[in-house]
Amino acid sequence: MKRTLVLALSFFAFFTNLPLGFSDDAEQVVDKDGDPLEPSRQYYIFPSFFGPAGGGVKYARTANSECPLTVFQEYSQFYRGNPVKFTVAGDTDTSDIFTGTEVEIEFVDKPRCAESSKWLVFLDVTINKACVGIGGAEDHPGQEIFDGKFHIKKYGIGYKLVFCRTESAQACLNIERFDAYNGEEGRRLTLTEEEYGASDIVFIRAYDDDDDKVIKSVV
Repeated sequence: MKRTLVLALSFFAFFTNLPLGFSDDAEQVVDKDGDPLEPSRQYYIFPSFFGPAGGGVKYARTANSECPLTVFQEYSQFYRGNPVKFTVAGDTDTSDIFTGTEVEIEFVDKPRCAESSKWLVFLDVTINKACVGIGGAEDHPGQEIFDGKFHIKKYGIGYKLVFCRTESAQACLNIERFDAYNGEEGRRLTLTEEEYGASDIVFIRAYDDDDDKVIKSVV
């Protein structure tokens, strides 16, 4: 059996044995200023605490890719990264985003070489981890793409992102920061079953006059 298939099957078993569902009451998701998150707005995803936790998220290349298809977090707390927008899955007209709601996440700008800038989860066999990336199956040939949706959950003083497989009984994993220490342009966003591994984040509204990628402070 090929190594890629073995890894894909092991991750499938991993997902199906995780705790299911959400137990907390849904509440409206707000940005750092306390304003409700809106699908019509653009946001930076940033750690709740300004400092060593790093900066915003962006798309960038890995060593085995010529196209920036993997989602990273900036090492420096001074860099915003790339803005994203959120959409309630299957409902582009809904203006309210609540915790536990299925959401689609995509970067506002799309690399020319990618099919789209929408977030997905794929199995990167080079590091044996399920990673957050962008695009479609065509952008990740030979790599397992996991069918599922992203959710925003209340966590710490901010929120966390989780990924839930699309099944009759949903199995969900937290999204954490992972440093491969191999010269890449930041920390990858990967999946973990560990509660402590989740990244405590806030959403900072992006404006049209944001002419640089530097941010001064979060708190």
